[in-house]
Amino acid sequence: MSAPLDAPLETHAVNVIRGLSMDGPHAARSGHQGTAMALAPLAHVLWTRVLTYDAGDPGWPDRDRFILSAGHASILLYSMLHLTGHGLTLEDLRRFRQWESATPGHPEVGHTAGVEVTTGPLGQGLANAVGMAVAERNLRSRFGSEVCNHHTFVVCGDGDLAEGISHEAASLAGHLGLGRLVAVYDDNHITIDGPTELALSDDAPARFGAYGWHVVELGEAAEDLDAIEAALRSGTAEDDRPTLIVLRSHIATPSPDVDTSAAHGYSLTDDGIAETKRRMGLPEHESFHIPDEVLATYREAGARGSAAREAWQQRLDGWDGDRSAWEACWAASGLDGWTDALPTWEPGQSVATRKAGNACLTALLDEVPGLIGGGADLTGNTGTTIEGHGVQSAVCPEGRQLFFGVREHAMGAICNGMALHGGLIPVGGTFLVFSDYMRGAVRLAALSGAKTLFVWTHDSVGVGEDGPTHQPVEHAAALRAIPGLRVFRPADANETAAAWRVAIEGDGPTAFLLTRQDVPVLAGTDDHAAVARGAYVLVDADGPPDIVLIGTGSEVAVALDAAATLSAGGTSVRVVSMPSMDLFGGQDGAYRSSVLPPGVPVVSVEAGVTFGWGAWADSSVGIDRFGASAPGAEVMERLGITPTAVIEAARALLDGGLDTKEGAA
Repeated sequence: MSAPLDAPLETHAVNVIRGLSMDGPHAARSGHQGTAMALAPLAHVLWTRVLTYDAGDPGWPDRDRFILSAGHASILLYSMLHLTGHGLTLEDLRRFRQWESATPGHPEVGHTAGVEVTTGPLGQGLANAVGMAVAERNLRSRFGSEVCNHHTFVVCGDGDLAEGISHEAASLAGHLGLGRLVAVYDDNHITIDGPTELALSDDAPARFGAYGWHVVELGEAAEDLDAIEAALRSGTAEDDRPTLIVLRSHIATPSPDVDTSAAHGYSLTDDGIAETKRRMGLPEHESFHIPDEVLATYREAGARGSAAREAWQQRLDGWDGDRSAWEACWAASGLDGWTDALPTWEPGQSVATRKAGNACLTALLDEVPGLIGGGADLTGNTGTTIEGHGVQSAVCPEGRQLFFGVREHAMGAICNGMALHGGLIPVGGTFLVFSDYMRGAVRLAALSGAKTLFVWTHDSVGVGEDGPTHQPVEHAAALRAIPGLRVFRPADANETAAAWRVAIEGDGPTAFLLTRQDVPVLAGTDDHAAVARGAYVLVDADGPPDIVLIGTGSEVAVALDAAATLSAGGTSVRVVSMPSMDLFGGQDGAYRSSVLPPGVPVVSVEAGVTFGWGAWADSSVGIDRFGASAPGAEVMERLGITPTAVIEAARALLDGGLDTKEGAA
């Protein structure tokens, strides 16, 4: 801890933050001023007194993590990153919310140095912080405090705590006893619609206390720097439970719009900004005013952590732990030769791809030491069981099996937090139909490039008797629509293993859509390089094909059966397996044409909606309705996922029933 600053200088510094918090949105004519202004004292205390960080090396592994879950107040974070020397320039602040600026409307990880996660959709950042706290504790327990020993801080607001995901995440954090997690609740009593009392009467301190959190109610202390510091330090001293600090702030302090719903957004323009600056002793008509002494104070704070970083590096250099495992964890990869551990299956076996997925996970646990995770009360059902490596808890913090409970949305966001913390590759499993419950987190995984592995099983109406509430039909198409999400629906066990290889070798999130029911292991699906291209020729005709049949998942076998009948009748048929539509779409035109020759009619078959297949097929056999409650095989047959339906579609094309595509999309 550094020597205390001169009180008038600290007051002036806080007011400079408030000035920037008004000026950035005003320059953009868009943004959120009020929350940033209210939390300027908190930000000052965090960046000058509490956080361990090095602005010159924002990504060093043992830094404290700071998450602004209330991401609409991004100008506050950008102001601190500029002032402390993270690389953001004053021009970046002037270009707030502009095209290709380093200061987008909500913080984006990987876009701006010092931003840990992408926030904005409320509640996500709080759940991300839980994941980061899990990651820190797990890595510290496994590798030692000399190389991993830091805290996670998150700022959230009424909106974060109103969203259901926050309840899920906070409940699990309390259950796990996640010390070193400090959340500051900005209790400003203001929402866009008006006072929070319009829709919210929760007792948040009581709720978090019931979850098992350490709760500090600061009351009217939003301007009291010493009280804020004391509360934060009481949180960092907690090793066995997370901390919630309740800070009663006043939005847009000290402007004429204080405590108004208008101040939640962009309300202060020329006259209001000038009046507020006059009240704070800042030049009334000067934008982005930063006195030299204030900038020097923050730059000194930003550089102070370099000594801690250098000391950490020295400890790491002399560390005698398992360096290969440590490096594999931080590379989000495996030990040398890890791919040799992937299982294989012989054609003719019958294996559900969810079981194959668990076989892959089990085989890789010792070879890919960053793997951690489990299911949302469906761990065994989804093949996300991790045996022999402990169950994550306060008494087993090194455990790699994490039971998320019935908390799908939080599971996704917690996994994202673990991935973005670094050092872990999280796995989260539930039924495919419940991907709806976690879509917000899935979208943010893709937007963030988080290396999160989503395991979604019971992937079709083949689920059977549970009926349409549990039978996904539109879900594969909906997930494929998310940019940056790698979606696999493997045909069999060997394609599942290949998908795992692609997921570990690649960056960003991967979705595995896996069967409940056993499916045959097919000949030719064990070519990992072919699977990695998204689609490939599984069975070819002796000569140029008359027609191409594309299948995914369990329907590849249906396509093969249809091809056998067509071939026996003299039709030259090619069968293509397309486990990943997005990966195939990313191949060059020459490869796509080699798989789907221009001018050759194409029929697709998938036990789901036909939406999206128009890019690749001239005719699609699918299910453009909800399912039904009956044995899975019967539902498949009655809804037309049969070789007969594929044969009829193929013959209709060959008889000129539809115009064919002139080439692959």
